[in-house]
Amino acid sequence: MTVTNNITRFLDAHKVDYTAHALPPEKLGALQAAQHMGVLPDLVFKTIVITREKKKPVLAVIPGTRTVDLKLLAVFLAEKKVFLPAERQAEALTGLQAGGISPLALIHKGFQVVIDSAAQQYEKIYISGGQRGLDIQLAAADLAKLTHARFGHISQEAAPLPSPKI
Repeated sequence: MTVTNNITRFLDAHKVDYTAHALPPEKLGALQAAQHMGVLPDLVFKTIVITREKKKPVLAVIPGTRTVDLKLLAVFLAEKKVFLPAERQAEALTGLQAGGISPLALIHKGFQVVIDSAAQQYEKIYISGGQRGLDIQLAAADLAKLTHARFGHISQEAAPLPSPKI
């Protein structure tokens, strides 16, 4: 099944090499998406909306196996402090549903994009295709070029989940 939307049309128009991957339409985390596509979880990147004082929010694109490090991101952006909004606020700021937030869907909306430097070690990465149920595989360099993004060390290892008490 071929999925076509504004992002795939945009990538086609810019002659970017990509592959669209259809997923179940419900909200999937990056790790679930990786499992569904049969790829390493480190290759699936998630887009995190980050707010800051008196400026447009930032889109932090990080590996699905990691968490955004607000202190590292603030330093990278030369900001005093940055904030992680609630999911509903992120949806309101972007106009996209959580699980479908993509820097490619927000190119002309004025968001600054920062891609975790981990993306540079892979030939291609997977990101949201701008809607639930669609991931796009493309070169991180192409993503950076299209979104005018910068690469930076902005994430840390995700804290392990607590063991269930027996």
